[in-house]
Amino acid sequence: MLKASLILSLLGGILFIARPNLTEWAGKDSLQKVQAALGEPLPPHYLSPTEDQIRIGKELVLEGRTIGPDGQRTNYISKYYACTSCHNIEQEDPDLRVSDPEARMPYVKEKGLPFLQGSTFKGIVNRESWYNDDYVKKYGDEKVGRAHRDLREAIQLCAVECSQGRPMEDWEIEAVLAYYWSLEYTLDDLGMTEEDLAQLNQQQQDEQQHPALKGWLRSFYSTKSPAHFYDSAPNKELGYEGLTGRPAVGRDLYELSCLHCHKPGGVSHYILDHSELSFQHLERMIPKDSHFSLYQIIPYGTYAIPGHRPYMPHYPEERMNQQQVEDLRAYIEQMAQ
Repeated sequence: MLKASLILSLLGGILFIARPNLTEWAGKDSLQKVQAALGEPLPPHYLSPTEDQIRIGKELVLEGRTIGPDGQRTNYISKYYACTSCHNIEQEDPDLRVSDPEARMPYVKEKGLPFLQGSTFKGIVNRESWYNDDYVKKYGDEKVGRAHRDLREAIQLCAVECSQGRPMEDWEIEAVLAYYWSLEYTLDDLGMTEEDLAQLNQQQQDEQQHPALKGWLRSFYSTKSPAHFYDSAPNKELGYEGLTGRPAVGRDLYELSCLHCHKPGGVSHYILDHSELSFQHLERMIPKDSHFSLYQIIPYGTYAIPGHRPYMPHYPEERMNQQQVEDLRAYIEQMAQ
């Protein structure tokens, strides 16, 4: 951090301003601190969290409830889902600049993470927008516009709409936000090399370089999680034209994606396992005009309806692409034999 005061001296009748000492940034330092030192305005969702806030926020994210200010256990935010039903809390892309499901699959498999519809909370405070691209186009500015531009609004929208839960109180949103700040990017997360750090520390000496340095730092990560929707295969019997399924990849998708929610004890009432019965049912439904068809449920999901509020979110192409749908089909057909 820059020192708050400057040292003034008079030498030979001329006023000199001594240059403040500059922090020597290291890999463990947070991206936000570096950006602030370079003159980047604090984002509207910025806060300096306490350890107690972080603990409470973590409980809300992982468990869906906590002990409130009155000393009583709160009601669940959602009776159906926790935040981690759809979101990881660790880095899930090997390259933070690109949201690529092909690269993500082996990466999360190696780390023992699920392959989910929602983007990770790791680095969420370092993004500049949420509910991006086709979410805004499909649902309109009235429904998601504020959540697109404001992280606090995005937290609330996720609680009420995505989780089909209750509105969160202000202190709960602040606690979740505090936990998110504990997951902010560090320079190490950006994959900066020793040469990169040396360049940062050298060029920050010149204030005229600060605007360029801010842009350079942004080149190491994406400031949003892109989301583009796609349609079902025109002919479900034939599938997506020109794509050949890879059963080995399909097995990983089944285990790290499907079974995350559809395993016994999961959040879905539709139970899947490794039995022949599960695979045969999925195979039979592939060509059907039914939400049990892979070509329907993955790109479109299902919707909450009166009397049955649990639903399945769909996958944008950045979370599971058409090739991976074919991979999943190939594995199901292999296992149904």
